[in-house]
Amino acid sequence: MTDYDVLRVFCAANGGYGNELGVVRDGSVVPERGERQALAAKLGFSETVFVDDPERGVIDIYTPGDRLPFAGHPCVGAAWLLDVPELVTAAGPVGARQDGEFSWIEARAEWAGQRTLRQYRSAAEVDALPVPPAGEWTYAWAWEDEAAGRVRARGFPGRGEGVVEDEATGTAALLLTARLGRALNIAQGAGSQILTAPQPQGWVEIGGRVVLER
Repeated sequence: MTDYDVLRVFCAANGGYGNELGVVRDGSVVPERGERQALAAKLGFSETVFVDDPERGVIDIYTPGDRLPFAGHPCVGAAWLLDVPELVTAAGPVGARQDGEFSWIEARAEWAGQRTLRQYRSAAEVDALPVPPAGEWTYAWAWEDEAAGRVRARGFPGRGEGVVEDEATGTAALLLTARLGRALNIAQGAGSQILTAPQPQGWVEIGGRVVLER
C-alpha cells in the first residue's frame, strides 16, 4: 500500500472536526494519472493530494472520481504540510503563508469550478437541510451574524462517489467571498471553521487550522 498522511483541514479552535485530506508525500511512487485516480477512489477522501516536488510546492489533486486543477482544502493542507511560500497547481501558482495557528492560501474565484451558492434565511434552516439527491454541487449558506461576517454553511458535492457532504469546502468559501466582496468567518459541517478575505485584483485568501491526524 502506498504511504500517505491524513490531515484534517479547517479544524475548530479545539483541533476537532475539519475535512480529512489524504497526502501522498512522494508522488513519484504513483506517477501515472490513472494510478492516482484509482488510489484516490480507494482512499475515499473528498480529495487526495500527490506531491510532485516538495521544495517547489508542486501538487496534483484528485477527488474519488476526477482530477482537479485547484481545490481549497487540499491547498491549505498542503501549504501547511510543506511550509512553502507558494504551491504550483494545474490552475496556476497559489500563494501560501503561515500565520500562527492558521494556514493561508491565496487563489482566484475562477479556479473554483462550478458550484451553486444557495442562500437560506437562517442558520437553523441550513442545519435542517437533508442531503439532496445526486446532481449539482450545492453550497447552502445563511448569515449567522451579517454585520460580523459570520456564516453558517453546508456543502453537498452531488457526486455519486460516497462523499455526500463535505465537512469543509475552501473552493465554495472562495466563491462566496468573491460574490459578497467581504471577509467571512464560516462555520461549515459539524464544526469546522474557514476564514476568508478578499484581496486586490480578484484574489481571495482562505485560511484555517490544520492538524496531522496520522
